[in-house]
Amino acid sequence: MELKGKRALILVDDDYEDLEGWYPKLRLLEAGAEVVVAGPEKRVYHGKNGGYPMPTDRRVDEIDWKEFDAVIIPGGYAPDKLRRYDSVLKVVKAMCDDGRVVAPICHGAWVPISAGVVRGKKMTCYYAIKDDLVNAGAVYEDKVVVVDGNMISSRCPADLPSFLKAIISVLKGP
Repeated sequence: MELKGKRALILVDDDYEDLEGWYPKLRLLEAGAEVVVAGPEKRVYHGKNGGYPMPTDRRVDEIDWKEFDAVIIPGGYAPDKLRRYDSVLKVVKAMCDDGRVVAPICHGAWVPISAGVVRGKKMTCYYAIKDDLVNAGAVYEDKVVVVDGNMISSRCPADLPSFLKAIISVLKGP
């Protein structure tokens, strides 16, 4: 198992992009990582496309960021809700500042934007929020996946295979 001993956190709220929540969870589990799903409350969240509901393991305010090697932020409309919680922003900022993987996809970039950790980073996102990313000081690149140190970003569900390959590669290390 290539990621045995690694722990990943996935942040969700209602209206998350179904595939962007489930694909990373299943792929990381398959690679041997432990995956914890957290939201503002410990409950079942529903994706924007009516796919499989995503139960959380913990509330975000119960998370000790030091327990995790990566945080994944699915898109959809959930990131606009998640960025309103100080506990979410504190986890993302602390993990980024400590060099741990921060991996937003699609609209998930709103969370690191609000956490104040994108300035100077090369990133991508869903095209509709490109201006938000640029205005926050990031360098936008329209690519399937962009890796800039510990920041790994992608644009949309079609990018998920490349997104997860990049996350797994960085977590495995040299």
